[in-house]
Amino acid sequence: MATTTADALPPLVRWRYAWIVVAGVAILLVALYADSLWLLNWVHVFFGLAWTGIDLFMGFVLGPILRRLRPDLRRMVTTELSARFLFMFPMLGIVTPTSGWELADRLGYLDLPYPQYWWIVAALATVILLAVLGTGILLPLNLRMLSELRKREPDMALVTRLVRIYFGLTATIALLQLGMIVIMTRFRLGL
Repeated sequence: MATTTADALPPLVRWRYAWIVVAGVAILLVALYADSLWLLNWVHVFFGLAWTGIDLFMGFVLGPILRRLRPDLRRMVTTELSARFLFMFPMLGIVTPTSGWELADRLGYLDLPYPQYWWIVAALATVILLAVLGTGILLPLNLRMLSELRKREPDMALVTRLVRIYFGLTATIALLQLGMIVIMTRFRLGL
């Protein structure tokens, strides 16, 4: 039986959003190779704010709203968000810590004596935890959710559980990022 355009399912990975990764990495490379501490700082702050802001919004605003939507609306919103975030979050998770590490190196933070060096350790441990949660758990979960939503008759009970885990993880990541803001504020005001 042939499917019509109205019945066509969106692809699992929508490559038209790959420009998000290309743009983010290009901006990072310009900042890394430019001789501008201001530009590197801007990239780190901008992408860090975007990452944290999106996670806070997803975990504490959109998550509770989605739980109350009808399953068909939840499916549509979740599918569209997941398609974009599949590219956006890994890019933010690469650009933000890479620019932060380079910034720390250029500002001499990597050469601090103990006990001030523990702030570097705290930042690095937080970034590693964010990477494990984001790339190791959230990304596969996002792919699983997209895969299930592509089915003609998705198991909405499974999708609901996955969405609940997804938003719980984004809330956890948002809290870790708030902790990272405390660490970064300490850096900004001097160790």
